[in-house]
Amino acid sequence: MTQREAIRLSDHFDYKRLLRFTGPSILTMIFASIYSIVDGYFVSNYAGAIPFAALNIMMPFLMILAAVGFMFGSGGTALVSLKLGQKKVKEANEIFSLITYVLIAIGLVTSVIGYVITPQVAEILGVTEELRPYSILYARINMVGNTAFMLQHLFQSFLIAAEKPKMGFRVTVAAGVTNIILDFLLVGVLGLGLPGAAWATVISQTVGGVIPLVYFMFPNSSVLRLGGLRWNLSALVQTCSNGSSEFLSNASASIVGMLLNRQLLTYMGTNGVAAYGVIMYVNFVFVGIYFGFAMGVSPVIGYHYGADNREELRNLFRRCLVLIASAGVILTILAEVFAGLLAKIFVGYDPELYSLTVSGMRIYDLAFVMMGLNVLGSALFTSLSNGKISALLSLIRSVVLQVSLILILPLIFGGQSLWAVVIAVETGTLLVTWRMIVRYRSKYHYY
Repeated sequence: MTQREAIRLSDHFDYKRLLRFTGPSILTMIFASIYSIVDGYFVSNYAGAIPFAALNIMMPFLMILAAVGFMFGSGGTALVSLKLGQKKVKEANEIFSLITYVLIAIGLVTSVIGYVITPQVAEILGVTEELRPYSILYARINMVGNTAFMLQHLFQSFLIAAEKPKMGFRVTVAAGVTNIILDFLLVGVLGLGLPGAAWATVISQTVGGVIPLVYFMFPNSSVLRLGGLRWNLSALVQTCSNGSSEFLSNASASIVGMLLNRQLLTYMGTNGVAAYGVIMYVNFVFVGIYFGFAMGVSPVIGYHYGADNREELRNLFRRCLVLIASAGVILTILAEVFAGLLAKIFVGYDPELYSLTVSGMRIYDLAFVMMGLNVLGSALFTSLSNGKISALLSLIRSVVLQVSLILILPLIFGGQSLWAVVIAVETGTLLVTWRMIVRYRSKYHYY
């Protein structure tokens, strides 16, 4: 195979080919993270710390809704890739079409519900009177683009299964550039503040969701295409089961973010929420690398599992472990070295907030060395259509450990210990993840 030839799911993967195939999805997630961060940069530097805190305190609520798109994307891709590995192309396309149409319906319904309940959600999140008008306005504007946002996450996964990862990256770049330009114009030039940032996000999400929708609706060069609706409850249930870990991971992370924001407001005030927002932006980029790799390799694992190619499964598992572990060490070092610079970009105008952000970041960043292995472990079981184990790992990581530690640690060690919660969580999760990998090795034959 030459450098210019397309890589297929059925190929044998060495390190070079694995990085080539997952590279576009990694870049997609990195770029998606970066353009999400742009809102925060412009709001913080052009509108101030209060609108910036309002944006960050409502973000977990918006991400809960988007988690449905992650669930349908990851769970559906695992099922469709399995069917493709079994050479059942027609059935794969029928399932792909059903998943897409159902997600659109869910997106429209949840957008309306989300718009109505936004004030109640703000109250639950402990939003202060100072933050309340900004928070409600930002969330309600974002409801306009909620369905497109879900579709964007859905198609990021399916474009990989369709062997079009580069197109997924191009779509993300188009959406990102749209967001960046509009943020500059609406917030930086016209001074529209938080509402301007929200509308920039909505328009960019529409670009990211609609372009692949149109692509799959018409004849294309991929193996997947949207067709007529054929009801298949079993496929929907399996999709939700396969993707339950991704849903739980994202939804529970949002719930944990809400709880953590409340604790930060209690122990550190508005500055604590703003500092956490900056840390999360850095986290988005680095975790995006892990999720991008997992997203890219999942259809490959699913395909070879469906084809019962045990030798290639073992090869993929071994190489994925080496790559993710190496990335964890490198990213942790980079995060520690550049903590001050990253914090300065967002909150350099406020010395007190800057100092709080850097100190929190240097503690939080130590978790990156383990985080990638946990993401890979969850994605592995999703790819093998074992949503129960994947969901269990996500539940332990995102709910059991995080919630208990967020509530308990500050009572013992004070508010600063909130930055260390993630280290304890990732350590505990890694132990459980490896236990599950060892336990199921004889069933799936990945090593």
